[in-house]
Amino acid sequence: MQMINGPVRFVYYLNKLQVLLNKAAQQKNPALWLYKNDARTPLFMLEALCKLYSKIHNKNKFTKLKDQFKLLEDTIGAIDYYDNIAKDVSTINKIPAEVTSYLLSQTREKIQSLNEILVEKKWISPDNSRIKKIQGKLNEADWLHEKEEIKAINEFYGEAIYDITEFIQTDAFHFDNIETDIHELRRKLRWLSIYPQALLGCIQFSKNKTTPKHLAKYLTKEITGSVFNKMPDACDNRYFLLLEQNYFYSLSWMIAALGKIKDKGLHAIAVKEAVLQTTKSTEADAAKKAYSLLGNKQPKIEELLKEASSICKVYFGEQNLENLVVGISSVK
Repeated sequence: MQMINGPVRFVYYLNKLQVLLNKAAQQKNPALWLYKNDARTPLFMLEALCKLYSKIHNKNKFTKLKDQFKLLEDTIGAIDYYDNIAKDVSTINKIPAEVTSYLLSQTREKIQSLNEILVEKKWISPDNSRIKKIQGKLNEADWLHEKEEIKAINEFYGEAIYDITEFIQTDAFHFDNIETDIHELRRKLRWLSIYPQALLGCIQFSKNKTTPKHLAKYLTKEITGSVFNKMPDACDNRYFLLLEQNYFYSLSWMIAALGKIKDKGLHAIAVKEAVLQTTKSTEADAAKKAYSLLGNKQPKIEELLKEASSICKVYFGEQNLENLVVGISSVK
């Protein structure tokens, strides 16, 4: 008899989230505690599951659930953004105190926003009402049996890859904006690497006998040895979607490379924002001031966009994404 695995995946990550929420409820500052204790990871997994299942069945139901998880995850992400940049720039002697103070004030503001969301949306409540409501919605879903579901996941991956190649072709490798171009492309690529973790073992690696020479540059020790690039145990799954291991590593390399470029760009953008908010500078003057404060090691946005365009042109020209999915396998 075929199993239905969908609900188990949600329960696994909902339980992880509930444990964190229960502990956060005992803290003076629940939002800060959740941020420091990586509540973002189970939220990412739940968001990934919702993105996937909204394409497979019950679109409206899973889209609404995704929006609930995304609101929390985005707010934690905003805390992370200002907090980490504040820490980074505080070590630079030329950065004036008012810039650091502004970034820290934004961090506190985002923490307060998350605290308000936790209460208003009843994520933190004596009867765990938010999680219970979500579990009730999941019980109403039209879950597929394992064999049919893995076929749907296979189609979902194909559509996601097509969406990314369409996105990159639209810009013709000419990027104009860190957030809407580089950050958005990285987000789309990153979901492809998050789904295997969220799906708890029904996606596994397959490895070709020979590795195309062009992939060698992506197979660094940092990538191949990363714990994030190991598939979850197969557990009780009997049907699998197979991804080619080295092409998955190349995907991981791209995500990491774009992440480094994005972070460099966001440092300049955040300091520019701080200058604008703490002085009477124009946009142009604030940008110049930001580069002056960050020093010679800070690359210009134009340079970062050009670098991202260059590596994307190579990566997508090699059709690495198109070779990522091997197909479906099963065990008797």
